Amino acid sequence: MNKFKAALFDLDGTLVDTESQYSIFWGKMGKKYHPEIPDFDQVIKGTTLPNIYQNYFPEKQTQEEITPLLYAWEAQMEYPFIKGAVEFILELKRKGVMCAVVTSSNEDKLNSLRKKTPGFDDYFDRILTSEMFTKSKPDPECYLMAAKLFGCDKSECVVFEDALNGLKAGKSAGMLTVGLTTTNSAERISGLCDLIVDDFTKLSFDKLNERLESSCGM
Repeated sequence: MNKFKAALFDLDGTLVDTESQYSIFWGKMGKKYHPEIPDFDQVIKGTTLPNIYQNYFPEKQTQEEITPLLYAWEAQMEYPFIKGAVEFILELKRKGVMCAVVTSSNEDKLNSLRKKTPGFDDYFDRILTSEMFTKSKPDPECYLMAAKLFGCDKSECVVFEDALNGLKAGKSAGMLTVGLTTTNSAERISGLCDLIVDDFTKLSFDKLNERLESSCGM
């Protein structure tokens, strides 16, 4: 019996290798506007732009300065898949697993990605962006919403994340959470996920299905 019904993927740093590019941008913004926070680019990882603005750039003028710079940056970024991601997603689809992107990025960012990666949407049954959520990661709202859209119980879902806030969201949702070491070290994420991998090359449907079945005592 297949217990694994839905795969819920974060985007940046999980599906596509973009976190180092974002670190450059937000590092510059941090130095300019918040020099008192030396690791600003790490602090905001995994959260939505409205959340970043609300917590760190509440002034409308500052937001109006940053937004066009961010969109211009995203338009020139590259969006290569994390090693093994495409092959893993195709395996899941062959097994009947529903796949969703659950990202803190907005539709403007997704449109930039689509221009660089034609056919991206074809890999997924749903793409959930920040416009759909009222709360930002680490709140579990986004993952609980994805499970509901698929008609799945949380025990049938697996979350894939790299950022601390995203890993916390997955665990808070009560879902099996896989942490990728693309952004943080294994030591740093060890208490925030159920399984740690460097990329998708060592993952398989059978391995994760067995974990879900064992966690339910099947």
